[in-house]
Amino acid sequence: MHRVVVFVRDGLIPLEVGIPHRLFGQARSVRGSRLYEVVTATLIPGEVRTDTDFTINVPNGPELLAEADTVIIPASDEDYEPPTQGQLSPRLTKALSHVRPGTRMASICTGSFVLAAAGFLDGRRATTHWRSAADFRRMFPHIELDPNVLFTDCDNVLTSAGVASGLDLCLHMIRRDFGSAVANEVARGTVTPPHRDGGQAQYIDRLVPEPTAATTSAARAWAMERLDRAITLDDMAAVSGVSKRTFTRRFREETGMSPMQWLTEQRLHRARELLEQTDLPVDRVATASGLGSGTALRQLFASTMGVAPSAYRNTFRGRTPPEGSSDQPTIAV
Repeated sequence: MHRVVVFVRDGLIPLEVGIPHRLFGQARSVRGSRLYEVVTATLIPGEVRTDTDFTINVPNGPELLAEADTVIIPASDEDYEPPTQGQLSPRLTKALSHVRPGTRMASICTGSFVLAAAGFLDGRRATTHWRSAADFRRMFPHIELDPNVLFTDCDNVLTSAGVASGLDLCLHMIRRDFGSAVANEVARGTVTPPHRDGGQAQYIDRLVPEPTAATTSAARAWAMERLDRAITLDDMAAVSGVSKRTFTRRFREETGMSPMQWLTEQRLHRARELLEQTDLPVDRVATASGLGSGTALRQLFASTMGVAPSAYRNTFRGRTPPEGSSDQPTIAV
């Protein structure tokens, strides 16, 4: 089994520790076998303080990090009073030295400060809770920070925004490891969306809030039922009963992206599901997801996922394309 080690510190947020245990713990193969082993470790085994009125007992020390395939670092209340230089304590530095090269590293909320201070985020894109973005930029100006997204995934190092985005992060890792079918089943068991629209931009306080009863959710639901068809900005604005300009502004406020960016993301997600769960040829997948042609689908996969559709399908279905298939990984895009 893939071993996930949740590495906690004093002042932990209990929900952030529970999320990886609950989600990875529910992931099952088609035969019902557990796909992950999830264990907790800390700096000094024993009682660990939380930000509530109870503690938790963690029997495992940092040596367990040497046995991890994935390490997840949740937030701690000490992250909200970050040191001026963004440096790790000697004890935490020594603990992280147990991590093997190639181990997947992830953070929830301000756990990203630890990954940044330890050097795991050098040359990578990251996110953190939007309230801590200014501190992060001040302490780690060399790291590209995007405070508007729910999570980032860059070269096997992942970061997520606030507490609940730990759900999005874990589901993303499960989806990447074992495919959408497994991740969707875990999401259903947790009663959470398998994929949330937009980023944390929709949760950031605005200086001048603009209250309105109208939303773009009806247009999004309408589009999701018609992904195999041509959909224009005019169409979506008409469903909402507002002008294109008003619709675009409200859409970005609610999702953190433009309507057409969102639509492309939904088409890509549909294409991934079809590649994983059906044997449809790539051209048919492109048509069913509204991407038009196999060429367009290959170009989108190359730019967003770094692999050809055939390679993606092989990874998640263990399927080799038939000889002579037009969907070969060697096609240049």
